[in-house]
Amino acid sequence: MTKNFIIGVHFLSRNFLKLSIFERGEVVGAWKCGIIERKIGEALNHPQSTIHGIIAAYRDHGSEAPLPRTGRLTIRTERNVRHLTRILKKNRKVNLQELREDFVSSTSTDVCTKTLSNCLHKQGFHDRVGVRKPFVSEKNRNIRLTWAKERKGWVNEWEKKYDVDCLIPTVKSGQQGVMVWGCFAKHYLGPLVKLEGKVTGAVYVDILKNYLLPFLDELDDQENFLFQEDNAPIHTAKIVKSWKKENGVNSIPWPAQSPDLNPIENLWDELERWVRAHIPLPKNKEHLWEILQEEWLNIDANKYQNLVNSMPHRIVAVIESKGYPTKY
Repeated sequence: MTKNFIIGVHFLSRNFLKLSIFERGEVVGAWKCGIIERKIGEALNHPQSTIHGIIAAYRDHGSEAPLPRTGRLTIRTERNVRHLTRILKKNRKVNLQELREDFVSSTSTDVCTKTLSNCLHKQGFHDRVGVRKPFVSEKNRNIRLTWAKERKGWVNEWEKKYDVDCLIPTVKSGQQGVMVWGCFAKHYLGPLVKLEGKVTGAVYVDILKNYLLPFLDELDDQENFLFQEDNAPIHTAKIVKSWKKENGVNSIPWPAQSPDLNPIENLWDELERWVRAHIPLPKNKEHLWEILQEEWLNIDANKYQNLVNSMPHRIVAVIESKGYPTKY
């Protein structure tokens, strides 16, 4: 009964809401005298829906007085909308329920989450699933931003960069892993090297000596190439820095927490996808190593060329995000 009454109230005509208590009393009195609703409406010149609503309200609640209107209070005032927008802009990661609680506590205006959502949509705000990105501290955000601004004008320079890194692909069964090292330049795919045991600074020097230098000898203009690697401890060890200085290997200073600036990360993703799609899947470490070598050599040259070409866009993205993580 209550549910039906509430639905009925939503559809009462505006005339009913404007009728005086005396006019509503006339309707109730006529109904008590046994006059049907249609005749009452015709006699008093009111819509039959209004007559029905007044009689239903009196029958269910025993009063001719208008009932309180149902539903929550609206927030559609300029002041409330501005306040809601300010709350949201303070924390764009807040969910709708938390936003409602903050709004209600600060304005004493009780609204439902649907009303808030509709209001925000009209203001141009839409809910989205957050994209997971590596954490960047405030210090490293500023370093990333400065690093990107210093290289904002680079175009051809990226074509003279070679990228190196290490990866540990694993076999799904038993989580057995194979550590590999690889490098590439815009038009050259370097060797993929299997690493055994703990990789120390001394071991890394041997890798550079035995695999990087021969790769550089194959480049057209090896004297002007720049060396890009992240800040892993083996990359920054004194013995490694000393060896690179002695052998004329010029490294680009690297901002920490910046995988989005290191395109070899995308190349590792490409390699991993092909390995996971390989039929049959690797069953042991030896088989995994064979597949890694096969799929590494099958990587389309357009892939690593496009990765190098993407560097100016990555730089712009970092500057636009003020040093925070980017889509790359």
